[in-house]
Amino acid sequence: MSEMPATARPTHRRATIETADGQPRASAYVCEAASCMSAQSHDITLRLGERIAAAGMTDVTIKRVGCLGLCAAGPLVEIAETAELFERVKPDDVEGIVKALKKVKPTDTRRPQGPFFEKQLRVVTENMGRIDPESLDDYVGRGGYEALKHVLSDMTSTEVRDEITRSGLRGRGGAGYPVGLKWTTVAKAEGTQKYVVCNADEGDPGAFMDRSVLESDPFRVLEGMTIAAFAVHANEGYIYCRAEYPLAVSRLRTAIRLAQRAGLLGTGIADTNFNFDVQIRLGAGAFVCGEETALIASIEGRRGTPRPRPPYPAVQGLWDCPTLLNNVESYANVPTILNKGADWYSEYGIGKSKGTKVFALAGRIVNTGLIEVPMGTTLREIVFDIGGGIIDGRPFKAVQTGGPSGGCIPAQFLDMAVSYESLIEVGSFMGSGGLIVMDDTSCMVDVAKYFMDFCREESCGKCVPCRVGTTELYMILDLITRGEATLDDLAQLERLAGIIQKTSLCGLGQGAPNPIFSTLRYFRDEYMAHIVDKTCPAGVCTITAPEVMA
Repeated sequence: MSEMPATARPTHRRATIETADGQPRASAYVCEAASCMSAQSHDITLRLGERIAAAGMTDVTIKRVGCLGLCAAGPLVEIAETAELFERVKPDDVEGIVKALKKVKPTDTRRPQGPFFEKQLRVVTENMGRIDPESLDDYVGRGGYEALKHVLSDMTSTEVRDEITRSGLRGRGGAGYPVGLKWTTVAKAEGTQKYVVCNADEGDPGAFMDRSVLESDPFRVLEGMTIAAFAVHANEGYIYCRAEYPLAVSRLRTAIRLAQRAGLLGTGIADTNFNFDVQIRLGAGAFVCGEETALIASIEGRRGTPRPRPPYPAVQGLWDCPTLLNNVESYANVPTILNKGADWYSEYGIGKSKGTKVFALAGRIVNTGLIEVPMGTTLREIVFDIGGGIIDGRPFKAVQTGGPSGGCIPAQFLDMAVSYESLIEVGSFMGSGGLIVMDDTSCMVDVAKYFMDFCREESCGKCVPCRVGTTELYMILDLITRGEATLDDLAQLERLAGIIQKTSLCGLGQGAPNPIFSTLRYFRDEYMAHIVDKTCPAGVCTITAPEVMA
């Protein structure tokens, strides 16, 4: 489909000015993911389109793309041919970009972009920052839907499941359950009606991996879901996405509509007898709905609360039918695995943790943003090479992984290779991929209190250990941060945390004490300082010195 000139499109979405043969000499990619959009990147796209049109540069393309990754430096504009990156661009700063576009020559090669980009391995994020998220042509132009067509024309459902199993892909939503095993369970479950569900209810503080993928490459997720549906014999699918992600939801809806029009969703996909369609369901922001049984209840129109398992959703899920439930990143890996093969994918990683992992870098780190690295990359490489180190050069103190159910990992483990198993060994876990970096200005007791406050607020209240226990834990932590706790309170904190971990119904309650366990394990001295010395070593907590009797 041909594009209108930028100047003729006041409601501009993509400005494209092409040469007679349709091939631009130079291309400027403007990040229009949520973080850059909040800093006027859409206005930058418009301004660039207007300026290029006014200059008569008919051999230049201005294209909006998804997340380029380096969110700390946004809004971002990249010259595609040279990899020249313009950071913190404002609408009035476009002249420098126009000058750079004028200088691009057919012989130019891409310049090095530094460790943030060069130390990554892009699988899930390979199209991000390269395609217009609402252009099916862009996605197909980079190999999109080749995997689905290959599956439908050349493979059986069993062969697809076997390929995913051999790849070693594990669920990227947190638990790390083998994806191929789950697919096989659903495929073998009895039932004429089966469903495929995508969990996009990303609720961890500091996490924005799924949001960025959906905003930047929604067709990839749809293709992965469609392949999964073929593999497990399903014909209906749902994407459960939190309503706080309006841009992701909007682009998903557009992608679904375009895929349906192109015969890549719906009836008779790719001129075969395979049928599969997808609907979107919006979540109201309840963290507990990230748990699979609560998510299913919410899709069904019921209150989003967990239920005991078994039966597991793979056997009895949505409307009591066998249901495959994976998260955004899990589905986004599928097309590449089918295109390049299980052997290629399994070459990356360490031990039983294969492939790559997408992380959201946040906290006291220079290069906040979205990254993708092979499993087995060390925390030091992530924090100091890719992440650029700690803001203002302050000392590294800890990194928190796994969201509210994760743990705080101290500096002594910076050279640890990141995997599902290694994180569990040090008292944390992978989670969906949030990674929050802390320096010496962070109080670890206050960090534990923050996450406990989050968990108690997000508890659905269905089981007593979580409903009552998390509040009790928060109250003890609050006493400690105010300098009013005793050593008996500390002992009670540890006892109660253990009870809640063992008796809660779902992962929210079972994982809620983890920040307490990890901070006690590595930073017990800070707890003792608050309780015994009545001081906060980091100077975060307001502790009133006890009155001294005359």
